[in-house]
Amino acid sequence: MKTFLMSLISAALLLTAFAGNATEPSIAKVQPAMDIAQTVIKIPLAKDISPDDAVEAMKLRANLLNIKLVAELQLSKQLAAMGEKSGRIEIYQFCNPLTAKKMVDYDINFAAYLPCRITLIEDRNGKGWLVMMNLDILLQDPKLTGSLRAEATHIRDALMEIMQAGASGAL
Repeated sequence: MKTFLMSLISAALLLTAFAGNATEPSIAKVQPAMDIAQTVIKIPLAKDISPDDAVEAMKLRANLLNIKLVAELQLSKQLAAMGEKSGRIEIYQFCNPLTAKKMVDYDINFAAYLPCRITLIEDRNGKGWLVMMNLDILLQDPKLTGSLRAEATHIRDALMEIMQAGASGAL
């Protein structure tokens, strides 16, 4: 009987150790660390392309592709106004309103990814980059219908074309 009780107590302690409590993370629930670099697409600006050239090329290409530039955030200018030194950081937000509505109608969670953003940033060495979320992550949703997946893929391709135009200065 004593051995049975000791086994029962040991099992209970083991279960308690793995279950944790509601306020502390459990060992069994620890997720592997995500490599943030795998969630984005980065394209360097060509050596002879200035950030201004890149922005102009992106805006022109977006217009040609009927993708709307809906907002520009000049973060580096805001930082300068706050007395903070920074390389150039600008966020350009692009959208196809009809596709955006369809995505949100499909699943409200897609609203967190709207509008699509391309960031122009100068790294510590002054090198210009264009950075965007890797939309392939969203396109992997197995519930996306054929037509909605096709529209989302078209937007991804258009954004990639906008980034390529900006990085190369192609008008």
